[in-house]
Amino acid sequence: MDEPWLIAGLGNPGDRYANTRHNLGWKALDVLAGRFGVRLKKQRFSGVEAAEARTPSGVPVLLVRAPVAYMNESGPPIAAFAKRRHVPVERVVVIHDELDLGAGALRLKQGGSTAGHRGVKSVAEAFRSPDFYRVRIGIGRPPGRQDPADFVLDPIPARLREDTDVLVEEAADAALAVVSDGLEQAQQAFNRTPRSI
Repeated sequence: MDEPWLIAGLGNPGDRYANTRHNLGWKALDVLAGRFGVRLKKQRFSGVEAAEARTPSGVPVLLVRAPVAYMNESGPPIAAFAKRRHVPVERVVVIHDELDLGAGALRLKQGGSTAGHRGVKSVAEAFRSPDFYRVRIGIGRPPGRQDPADFVLDPIPARLREDTDVLVEEAADAALAVVSDGLEQAQQAFNRTPRSI
């Protein structure tokens, strides 16, 4: 039997956050669910919504997000669900926004620092390991003296939405590439430098 992978998108629940930079991980997960024709459903006795699918090459994947927790607390429900479904940290891909990458950049990696991202830190602490894969969507630093916490929770300006949607589609592609092709091949295909968003 094929061992499943778990792809988690980080974000915050509620309409207030739906179109913010901090919810790009959720948006990428929605893209994947749409492509697979599945709907994320609340899982019993858990704080996650999840759906099951298979990649075009036949690898089983679990799409997961934690809508009952804010991003900074999303690690425990995601890790608990992974444990219940017997998915080790080495088969987990987390999609998230990244302040330390220029706006429009995309970077893939496994393990390493959380770069101050509290959602990623929550996942690493809950798994007791940083060794999951990350699809990092660059949002860049805020202009001027704006507080980064406000910047990530501001709605994405209308003029940037089209480019952001393209970036989110690429992040979804990148997550599937990690699962199907391995990290190195996925990095060669999807790592790219910033372009304006």
